[in-house]
Order: sequence, then C-alpha cells, then structure tokens
Amino acid sequence: MDIDLDLLTAVLLVGGGFAAGFINAVAGGGSAITLPILNELLGASMANGTNRIAILLQNVSGVTRFQRSGKVPWAAMRPLFLPIMIGAVTGAWLATLLDDAAMERVFGIVVLLVALSVIVKPARWAGDGVERLREPWRFIVFLGIGLYGGFVQAGVGFLLIAALVVFGGMDLVKGNAAKLALIASYTVLALGTFIWAGQVNYLAGLVLAIGNMSGAWVAAHVAVEKGAGWIRWVLVIAAVGAAIRMLF
Repeated sequence: MDIDLDLLTAVLLVGGGFAAGFINAVAGGGSAITLPILNELLGASMANGTNRIAILLQNVSGVTRFQRSGKVPWAAMRPLFLPIMIGAVTGAWLATLLDDAAMERVFGIVVLLVALSVIVKPARWAGDGVERLREPWRFIVFLGIGLYGGFVQAGVGFLLIAALVVFGGMDLVKGNAAKLALIASYTVLALGTFIWAGQVNYLAGLVLAIGNMSGAWVAAHVAVEKGAGWIRWVLVIAAVGAAIRMLF
C-alpha cells in the first residue's frame, strides 16, 4: 500500500512514536498511541503489521541502553524465549485473519487489575529474587503472553512485567530490560508473519521507528538512573490510561 507521507504526518508519527517508545520502555501500552495514528493512515490490518517495525527497533534501542548498564538478566530469560516466540508466531498469524476488538476489551480489564495490584500491594513489585512459576506453568504463561503480543501487541508489556517481577522475582529495572529483550525476539517472527501477509508499510513503519527508538533510549536511561520506585508509578499511570482506552 503506497501512501503520501507529508511533513505534518511524518512529524505526527515521530512525536507519537517518541511518546510510545518512552512508555513502552518502562511500562507498556505505548501502542495505544501509535495504533490509532497508523489506523487513520493505513487501516486496521496494515496498522497492526506496520507498528511491528517500530516495536522491533524500539526494543533493540532500549535493550542496548540497559545492556550498557549490565541490567539485562540473560540467564534468567533463557527458558522464556521458546514459549513466547511460539505464541507470538501463532498470534500474529491469527491477527491476519481475525478481529482484535474482543481481545482488547478483555485485556483492558487485566491491565486495570495490574495497576490496582501495584497500588494496593506494592511489595509484590519489589522483586524478591524468588521465582514462583515452575514448569509447565511457566511455559504456558509465556506462551499465552506471546500469543497476545503476536496478535495485537498493545499493552503486552504489562503482562510481561507482571510475569517477570511478581512471578519471576526480578526487580522492576531488570524486569523492564528482560521485557524489552523478549519483545524484540518475538517481534522478529511476528513482523515476518505480517510481511508474508502483505500487511506492512515500510515507509510509515521506519518513520514511526525514529520516534520509538529515541523514546525508548531516553526512558531506559532514566530508568537506570531513577530506579524501580519511579518505574512503579509510571507503570500505574500508563496501565490506567491503556485500560481506559481499551475498555471505552
């Protein structure tokens, strides 16, 4: 699909991408900003696929910044790559066939519960180093997260943060770094699926990615400097905002 990308549209894509990249790097739900912009420009199916270009490059940018500070827990993440990637490919394939509105409404409720958990029981989000998920439940949980992420992407960061911090025992800084690495890994496969289906506009995706990458880099830097306490409240605000948009 060819589009006429004028200067105003390009500025809107970069600005929206920056805000989304920042939010995604420390919480989640940034696609709630970029998907409506892309939807107006390209239509729903093409928007979902095109958004994955920016998601991939944004997460590579964020992980690179976290890696420089030694905050990416590669060893702890190793068992998670396979289930999340299988789920993502399946979800992306389904997204080329199905409507995502019903899943977004269900997810809005889940995200709201995540926000309430951060407020009511903040100690759960401190990261105590105790891993509470064992096989086969760990495989099933991350398969499900990958399925959602491949399907619609918007807000998957909230599910990953909950799984990595509350059930995986990571602190919020390392949990965010792991989240970015996992999303980057499965997005390679999800993007390939959307390309195969002809649902990617490269020009719009790359322009959007300029903003996403910049926002993620800045957010990762701030997260390393400010620590988990700051991330916790960004997570609450972003989760409530995403839930409201998905439910209403």
